[in-house]
Amino acid sequence: MTIPLRQHIWECKISHLKGKTMKGRAIKNIITRQVFSKRGHPGIEAIVTTEGGIVEKAMCTAGLSVGTHEVKFVYDGGERWKGKGVQRAVHNANEKIIPHLIGMDAANQSEIDYTMLHLCPNVKEMLGGNAIAAISAAVLKAGARSLDLPLYRHIGGENARVLPVPSAPAITGTRRYGSLSGRNGTKPSITFQCYDFNSFEDASYAAWEIYQLWSEAMKRKGIWSPDPWHFFDVPPGIFADDLQLFEWMADTIQRAGYEGRVGIQIDVAADTYYNKEDGRYYGILTPEPKDTEQMLELYLKMVRDYPVIIIEDPFHEEDYESHGRLTQAVDIQIVGDDLYTTNTERVKLGIEKEATNCVLLKVNQIGTITETLEMIHLAYQNGMGVMPCESRGEGDTIADYSVGINAGSIRESAINETANRLLEIEKELGEKAVFLGKYGLKGKRFRH
Repeated sequence: MTIPLRQHIWECKISHLKGKTMKGRAIKNIITRQVFSKRGHPGIEAIVTTEGGIVEKAMCTAGLSVGTHEVKFVYDGGERWKGKGVQRAVHNANEKIIPHLIGMDAANQSEIDYTMLHLCPNVKEMLGGNAIAAISAAVLKAGARSLDLPLYRHIGGENARVLPVPSAPAITGTRRYGSLSGRNGTKPSITFQCYDFNSFEDASYAAWEIYQLWSEAMKRKGIWSPDPWHFFDVPPGIFADDLQLFEWMADTIQRAGYEGRVGIQIDVAADTYYNKEDGRYYGILTPEPKDTEQMLELYLKMVRDYPVIIIEDPFHEEDYESHGRLTQAVDIQIVGDDLYTTNTERVKLGIEKEATNCVLLKVNQIGTITETLEMIHLAYQNGMGVMPCESRGEGDTIADYSVGINAGSIRESAINETANRLLEIEKELGEKAVFLGKYGLKGKRFRH
């Protein structure tokens, strides 16, 4: 069953507020503070309280692969927290942002977001995109609670009912290539994407089965994950290159009985391996340096020889042309993350150049919920998919974001806390729930 995926974006006027009193929804207080993110480095948390007693919180933190064009965060500098403390952003929020929001309607997201965006020129750089993003996300949750609506319903209205195609973690890190690793020690990250199933619950179970087999295979090689249900970091000497890794993954899929129903998703984060001086990529997918043409040929081989169905950020963040060449040459989902950074202007350029067929969504990359929804609307209008990712402190709230925008696919989220929330939503929706499966993915292979 399919439904129109482009008719659900939340109107800025928030039509479901018509005829309802604001009593109880008014913002009574907002506080911000520095907290630890799940990665252990500082983030900023906003806590919103309404006159009706609703209390909601949200966090914004930096990711592991940070695009140049992401919203500017305000950091403390200096030696403490290696310069990445956010007390300056907390101070800016408490002194220069929050006083303007007290008394406003927590359910009127766009009005609150635009109030913050117009406080001063270059407001994100001056006051902190991290502070603005945390407040905006916390307001969204408080608005939903004050209306007694699930968050996904507050975002997408009655049309919000699509469960995304999830994946289970396989490999992350670049230790397997030793000193040839790029600037980012956590990529490429590779997962098992479970796409050809009748429900999210079925896809989640398949992910669980595959992860069991994968864990056994990794442990036989003496490779351990630091946490249950997490990525494995492969040390040097196990694989000559990632093509051998893909063979292992394909074998695991086959042994699980899911050949043709589960594929490989790769977040390359190619910009972190790109040397601008000589135009080559170092320590990425295979140990030897590669120019753009060699990278393109490698991707074509990967798609031809292995069940690779999603590639994210295959080239550096300014190379729209090469992204477009790959998208046109293969029949799978090509995703832009560092290429776009959830930025409407960057996505517009990608649309003009036909660079990718999907945009990665990281809500805190751009700053406010309203700007995020505007980007999503633009992508959907132009036939692009949107793939949410929890890497900026959203936690399992990313599940509600995903269903709220009817996203066809999502990063990871098959066997973790986000999966628990998606299973809960699927059960809550009942017969209204839709799992598009392979039709939720972009690319000619999945076209319907």
